[in-house]
Amino acid sequence: MNLESPKVNLEKSPQEVFDFLSDVKNFEQLMPDNINKFEVLGDDKFLFALKGMPEIVLKKKESIAPNKIVLGAAGGKLDFSLTGDIEETGNNQSDVTLSFKGDFNPMMAMMIKGPISKFIETLVTNMKKVV
Repeated sequence: MNLESPKVNLEKSPQEVFDFLSDVKNFEQLMPDNINKFEVLGDDKFLFALKGMPEIVLKKKESIAPNKIVLGAAGGKLDFSLTGDIEETGNNQSDVTLSFKGDFNPMMAMMIKGPISKFIETLVTNMKKVV
C-alpha cells in the first residue's frame, strides 16, 4: 500500500526542514489532536499512539541531507515506512511531501487506508504551523 500526502510549501530552506524532521522530538508538534501518547525513546526513535489505535514505534532508518528522511517501523507486527521528501522551490522555500509505504494484507489495508491518509495529511498540514 502506497499513500502520499498533499504537497505543502514551507517558507524554510530544505536544510532547515531537514534539520527539524531529523530531530524526532519535533514530531510531537506535528501530531494530530487525537494523540494519546508520545514518548521519545532515543535520538532516532519515538513511540506514539492515537486514540483507538495501537502504539507505534518509529525509528529513523535513512537520511539524505537535505532532501530525504525515512522513518520506519521499529518492531511490532507491521512493516512500513514514512518518507519525507524535501524539494527546494526557491530562496528559503521548500515543498514537502510525505509518503507512506507498507506491505499489508488486503483486509488490513482497507481498514487502515483512511486513518493513515488522514494522519500523514495532518503531519504535513501541521508543518506549515510549526516548522
